[in-house]
Amino acid sequence: MSFNSKYHIDVDFEVPKKLQWYYAPAFFGFWLVLYLSLVNTQMNHMPRPLTRSDEASHPNSFIAQRAEDTLIELTRIGPRVVGSMANEESAVEFLRAEVAKVESEMNDLLEIEVDVQQASGAYMHWEMVNMYQGIQNVVVKLSEKNSTNENYLLINSHYDSVPGSPGAGDDGSMVVTMLEVMRVIAKSGDPLAHPIVFLFNGAEENPLQASHAFITQHKWAKNCKALINLDSAGSGGREILFQSGPNHPWLMNYYRNVPHPFANTLAEELFQAGYIPSDTDFRIFRDYGGVPGLDMAYIFNGYVYHTKYDRINAFPRASFQHTGDNVLSLARALANAPELDDTAAHSEGHNIFYDFLGWFMIFYTETTSIIVNVVVTLLALLGVGISIYFMCLRSGCSWKGVLLRFSITIAIQFVSLILAIGLALLVALFMDGVDRSMSWFTSSWTIFGLYLAPIVFGLSILPALYLEKTKRDPLGLGFRIQLFMHSHCICLIVIMLTLTGLSIRSAYLIMLCILFDIVALIVNLVTKWHRKAYLFAIAVTVCQILPFVFFTYLCTVALVTLMPMQGRSGSSTNPDMVIAALVWLFSLMFAGFIAPLIMFFRKTRTIVLCFLGITILFIIIAVTNAGFPYKEKTSPQRYSLIHAHRRLHNADGSTRIDESGLYIYPQDRRFGIARDNIDAIGEAHQVSDFCDEEMFCGMPLYNHRWNKARQYSMWIETSESPEIPAEYPMLVLQDSSELETPTQRRFNFTLAGPSHMGIFINVKNDAQILNWSFNDTLIREQAEPPYMVYFSYGLDDSPLEFTIDVEKTTSTFDTPTLEIGIGGHWVTQDITAIEKLSSYINRFPSYAYIQGWVGTYETWYF
Repeated sequence: MSFNSKYHIDVDFEVPKKLQWYYAPAFFGFWLVLYLSLVNTQMNHMPRPLTRSDEASHPNSFIAQRAEDTLIELTRIGPRVVGSMANEESAVEFLRAEVAKVESEMNDLLEIEVDVQQASGAYMHWEMVNMYQGIQNVVVKLSEKNSTNENYLLINSHYDSVPGSPGAGDDGSMVVTMLEVMRVIAKSGDPLAHPIVFLFNGAEENPLQASHAFITQHKWAKNCKALINLDSAGSGGREILFQSGPNHPWLMNYYRNVPHPFANTLAEELFQAGYIPSDTDFRIFRDYGGVPGLDMAYIFNGYVYHTKYDRINAFPRASFQHTGDNVLSLARALANAPELDDTAAHSEGHNIFYDFLGWFMIFYTETTSIIVNVVVTLLALLGVGISIYFMCLRSGCSWKGVLLRFSITIAIQFVSLILAIGLALLVALFMDGVDRSMSWFTSSWTIFGLYLAPIVFGLSILPALYLEKTKRDPLGLGFRIQLFMHSHCICLIVIMLTLTGLSIRSAYLIMLCILFDIVALIVNLVTKWHRKAYLFAIAVTVCQILPFVFFTYLCTVALVTLMPMQGRSGSSTNPDMVIAALVWLFSLMFAGFIAPLIMFFRKTRTIVLCFLGITILFIIIAVTNAGFPYKEKTSPQRYSLIHAHRRLHNADGSTRIDESGLYIYPQDRRFGIARDNIDAIGEAHQVSDFCDEEMFCGMPLYNHRWNKARQYSMWIETSESPEIPAEYPMLVLQDSSELETPTQRRFNFTLAGPSHMGIFINVKNDAQILNWSFNDTLIREQAEPPYMVYFSYGLDDSPLEFTIDVEKTTSTFDTPTLEIGIGGHWVTQDITAIEKLSSYINRFPSYAYIQGWVGTYETWYF
């Protein structure tokens, strides 16, 4: 057309007619089909598991069926809790027998050395002293005969499990994977420039005690120069590499060659920031041994993690093949890596790493990432500037007029981003307010309507209204839609530079989003398609396919990981807020440049309002029984429960509290859903109600997590006493002696009891603890009392001896000086054999999983 402005510029620009509204479903369907056909299939794509019949044709390969058969035998032992016969004897004997089988098939060029370590020690685990006695590790060194190389590769997993769980996924699956990897390497006689230490650690769930024992005390610990840590927060699926290094990017040179890569920097940063309610031995090896490595774990099907449903029948055989292929490849590569001879020389900073649909790996250093982010920013700004220049040139509008329109669209886009997250958070607050949070816990499809739909509505409604109000604008529709895309690009640049400035490596995600927008922009400028609205839209659509696939893939992985975790993240936070924020973040990346294309359809406002209608419909569905979050066996609700007897003494030796009851620790937000069942047991009191009067609330808190969750935990007094299988924990003051001055005194104690005990210590009458025989971090850093010590033992059940040195400057030792509480936990018992405890557990709904045991709590003054 010919357009005459006051500058008399003749312009050849196509004014597009909007597409009919009924093409919009085909547009949305295209992206849905792309997701289902590519992202969803690749998420669940697994290698064909090899069976024993394949062994002859694959002599040097990992055989999944062998690993599966071994796991069946391991889980027949039952729950393997530290201190139990199952963990300390049966599991150790099982592992030694399996290693002996490997040794019998071993190539003559190699040799195996086995050591069963028993160790005692202590370290700080968050706010508590974590103390262990006589815990065990089964350690196997595989090396070439007469090898003199003193730099080893360490591969670690744990064979213990939490109370009540067979531990098939966590972490029996990784134990048998290690055994099969050991067998294949030993039998094949592959060259090993560096020996491999296979650490089967026997106390990870306590937490992380056996890895601390190994890295601080074992004879081979100082020789371990690199690590492959294998753990699980789920059952099956693809294992993810979620921690690398730190500061050793060379490790990714080897991981990039594994057959089935699955790794992401975002997972590492989420984990290290504490958003994942777990910890792994990787941290212990890193912090106490300075060992760099790779941390890998299962994350799918986290619903059965740490429950009695973590069985072999929930673990697919193909997962063994996936993990086994990767670990075998890594073990062979790292055991021959020259970097192990001097790892310090290859310490070069953090990595950025990610896979694309499991097809290949991309990684580079953090320094490179900063450079790339800056370059992409400059290219984007240059591209947007050139695009605006051509808009001025081709539309006949003045540059001031185009810049004014651009400023308006930037403002609208920024407000749209805020509106999108605001609507999603509003839905999350509403669902929590009506006690219907976590409706997606079992039915993940509800996330589309509850959170994605309002986000798309928020991103689109203001641009739609603006374009409708300015439809007679001299600047054509195509150009005005381009301005919204440029505005989104500017918003993303601000976010990326902010994240980069905060040293958040996951800024690479925003960089990729901007990069593909630049590609589309360059294609449109070079081909001059930016003049023709529909050709421009086609170029954008094609260039958005890869980022859409990649970001929806990452979003799905994040949701599959985090959704089950919300079932054990405690009651203090609204989990729907987490899901809403996550979906919003990824929507900016996979939908931010697609949403403006909706404006090419007629009845745009109606189309956008459909997303609001979808949101309302899904809210209605979610608040009905269709949105019920739990399902027996596959997605249960979690509670921890102790049938306990607590006895609290006064300073004169008399008893002020002597009662039995149930300590109930709900592990998710929806604990009110079973309130009728709980109230039927008895009157429930918040544990926090007792905290002002008693040290650590006067309750048998199991560990620091229980202390943090006390506000949402409950105590129900019962008439029935727990069936304690042995004598109560016995704390004896052996003697007290004066130290350097009469104001200082040492108290010597012995403690005997079950394999898991909590020691709670407070001072009275202005006393101050000078030192003690526990780990001294709390005392050295002058932490405020009271203090918690988590103590467990394995084979060595001898009484614990400990001392506390105290100073009193304003009172004498004739008045109470110390208050000590002892919590006893009989976690190794089969709860089905405890009649009273089982009767209480059976009162909970069928969809609830109860991790329970009997316990005691008793305090004294000294």
